[in-house]
Amino acid sequence: MTVETDVRTLHDALLSAWNRRDAAGMARLYTPDGTQVGFDGSLMSGAKEIEAHLAPIFAHHPTGAFVSVVREVRALAPGVALLRADAGMIPAGKSDINPAVNAVQSLVAVLVDGAWRVALFHNTPAAFHGRPEAVEKLTAELQSAARTQK
Repeated sequence: MTVETDVRTLHDALLSAWNRRDAAGMARLYTPDGTQVGFDGSLMSGAKEIEAHLAPIFAHHPTGAFVSVVREVRALAPGVALLRADAGMIPAGKSDINPAVNAVQSLVAVLVDGAWRVALFHNTPAAFHGRPEAVEKLTAELQSAARTQK
């Protein structure tokens, strides 16, 4: 396997764990001191804190399912890689992307004992203030990806 394939697989596993509403599964993908920056700016450090933060969200809120388009994967140094993606969410019980929660994702992966782990996952709004055409274009692309990822 290649760095690109391995890091894409890690990102897919992270989003799949979210889509399954599996806080423990997501946390296991991080390094022990990994960091997650949530869509609302919430900062979580360490796998235990990530799991503790996500578990009540999954237990008490209907979360949407991620759909993503990976834009770039590149090695930064031996055993360190960056993945950039755009992501959308399909609200629970719906079939279309909600453009209000489109996001840009950055994931820094590190190779630990032969396995790629998340050192940093940053999920930030893709609001494109004042550029509704950019929102529409990204939403259409993500909706198309949602149809092919099913």
